Amino acid sequence: MRLDLHIHTTASDGAWPPAKVVAGAHSGGLDVIAVADHDTVAAVEAAQAAGAQLDVQVIPALEASSTYENREIHILGYFVDLRSVALVRQTRRASERREVRMREMLVRLQSQGIQVPFAEIERAAGEDRVNLARPHLARALVALGHATSVTDAFLNLIGDNRPAFVPTALGEPQEAIALILEAGGIPVWAHPPGDLMDALLPKLIRAGLRGVEVYRPTHDHNDVLRLEGVCRTTGLLASGGSDWHTPENGSALGDFHVTADEVERLLVAGGM
Repeated sequence: MRLDLHIHTTASDGAWPPAKVVAGAHSGGLDVIAVADHDTVAAVEAAQAAGAQLDVQVIPALEASSTYENREIHILGYFVDLRSVALVRQTRRASERREVRMREMLVRLQSQGIQVPFAEIERAAGEDRVNLARPHLARALVALGHATSVTDAFLNLIGDNRPAFVPTALGEPQEAIALILEAGGIPVWAHPPGDLMDALLPKLIRAGLRGVEVYRPTHDHNDVLRLEGVCRTTGLLASGGSDWHTPENGSALGDFHVTADEVERLLVAGGM
């Protein structure tokens, strides 16, 4: 069984709508995926409907945003209840805050002589989006000639601690964990920064964290060994996924996958 437990759609900052994501997953030989958009589950039901036609199982998930010491910390929530009042509340709050944040980033860009009309970001986001995110701004910067690529935009302008960066500021990581637990889900720390593990991990475990994202395309062998060791010593569950957003970076759905053995304890915890 081939799984990818971290995929985005146009409901947040992915390039493809849910049905196309599922079709791409099917073409790439994936059996199970998790649609984990930023602060919304709006694409999950459409993805599940498409998955039922193509024999691709879609796990309901989201990637909840939070901030710790002015850095973005994301908590994946697996097997959440799509009807959860907590998730409805989070989607509304996140949508409002992300628009405010985007306008604050535009002000910072303007102070550097870079003009980006808000309408250009909305155009880059597309009609299906629920929440605005930095990749939408990055695409607008590229379209307007202010960056050579999305990667360039993040590295020089809008990435963490870059000149135009503004935190999402939806709350602390413990609040993101509480949200996922309230929605009946399993909270897993997405792409945990190595330099924050010692300071932050014990706090998140006390808040109810159940797992960490161990397997990613950007993790080398030593990263994986280190995080597998964390899971063994703490009892945390291991997860893994591509964090796929777009084919523009040269990666197709299915190029990266995890096996059922690698994430077995997470799947069992979710009732699979």
